[in-house]
Amino acid sequence: MSRLLLETIRCQDGQLDNLPYHQERLLRSRRELLGLQGGIRLEDIQPPEEARHGLFKCRVIYAEQIESIEFLPYTFQPLNSLKLVDCGPLSYSYKYADRKAIEKLYRLRGRASDVLFLRRGLLTDTSHANIALFDGHKWFTPARPLLAGTRRAALIDAGLLLPVHIRAEELPHFKELRLINAMARFEDERTVPLHHVAF
Repeated sequence: MSRLLLETIRCQDGQLDNLPYHQERLLRSRRELLGLQGGIRLEDIQPPEEARHGLFKCRVIYAEQIESIEFLPYTFQPLNSLKLVDCGPLSYSYKYADRKAIEKLYRLRGRASDVLFLRRGLLTDTSHANIALFDGHKWFTPARPLLAGTRRAALIDAGLLLPVHIRAEELPHFKELRLINAMARFEDERTVPLHHVAF
């Protein structure tokens, strides 16, 4: 069996969010990894009755076909500090369901809430989110994240995020660090104080 892939989709009051970007990534992953075209339409997913009120995480596991769909109640966990960790040769350009390599590095966070990965001296992602950095005028995001998230893609297309190379030593030049992913929208303002990023 092929390695299983994952899409995590925000479901708010029964509405699946940012679907065109999830669909594009799913199709691209199946085409590039499996040589398959089409065949899975995320818009056909119908949230169950219990997921029609409140915030849920929709987890779609797939490869040649959809293997499972789960709707899990979701609440944001407290996140107030990050530990910079070099991810070495780690590659995660496709969203695999198997996250063992990332989880191993996550355990290096010490007392921090999460890790912030470095690759060749450049900032990439945390273990669960892309990052956005504000310099007082514009918002930027690392040009080469480990995983190019769907929320990140939508914000870049909307002109709200500018992809650039950002070195760890440039962090003090920014005023705000915000986390974004399928569940955390830009407007949710999931911020980490920059003085709580440990080298």
